[in-house]
This record gives sequence, C-alpha cells and structure tokens, in this order.
Amino acid sequence: MPTGDYICIMVQMSKRDNKRPVACCAGLQDLLSPKLFKALCDPRRLALLVRLAEAGKPCTVGAVADGSGVDLSVVSRHLAILREVGIIQCEKRGKEVWCVVQTRAVVKILRDLADALEACCPEGWRVDAGKSVSRAKRVAAGTARTR
Repeated sequence: MPTGDYICIMVQMSKRDNKRPVACCAGLQDLLSPKLFKALCDPRRLALLVRLAEAGKPCTVGAVADGSGVDLSVVSRHLAILREVGIIQCEKRGKEVWCVVQTRAVVKILRDLADALEACCPEGWRVDAGKSVSRAKRVAAGTARTR
C-alpha cells in the first residue's frame, strides 16, 4: 500500500440512551414464577392443599394424608414443594410436623398476578388488527362467545 492512501471506515453512532422503555407488563415476568405454577399443577398436590385449607387450622402431615389415598412419604414430599414456594408453612413440634395454608400470602400472589394481567391485557383486547372491542359491544352485536 503506497503511503498517503487512506482507508475510510464508516461508523454509525447513536446518541440515544441504551435504556429500553419500560413496558406496561414489566412486572408480570416477576410474578410468573415457574416454581409456583409447578407446585400448583399436580392434581394430587392440589387435593392435599384443598384438604389442608378446608381444615381451617394447622394439621399434621399424617392428618392431611389420612383418607387421601396417598402414601405418607408422598404427602410429605408434596407438602414440602408447597412449603418451598410459600403456599403453606410447616413447623416441627416434637415428632410431628404441622402445616397450615398461608392464606394471606396466597391471596397476595394471586391478587398481584391478576392486577398485573389486567394492567397488561385489558379485557376486550382482540388479536385481530389490534382493535379493542369491549365485551358489551360484542354481546350487543351478537359476536360474543358464550362460556
């Protein structure tokens, strides 16, 4: 390369901030815990949770297992999974483990999730053409789906 020649390199620079705008659904990801949904997805685990909730008071693992048709060791494992995600609280008293539903925690989780979904996805939004048509208008037009 002879001296005096130059190589020109073009670089595009941006003055924009690298910060992305915060979406209205930003908090939704934090609420969609895979561990929470995994804990709630097993039908037997849900049945055990219902038994514990219906008792309305702390119960031993043995009491939850009685009449459930599930072996005590399996019940213990299911309850441990529910405990890990904060749905129930367990306390060892002597040789027994007592469990109780964390009602306020469960209600808060579900309420926060519902609020985030409503803020992110208002009722009536439709996929087609991004148009929003309220349910009342769809009912009036006779195009609302029945449940």
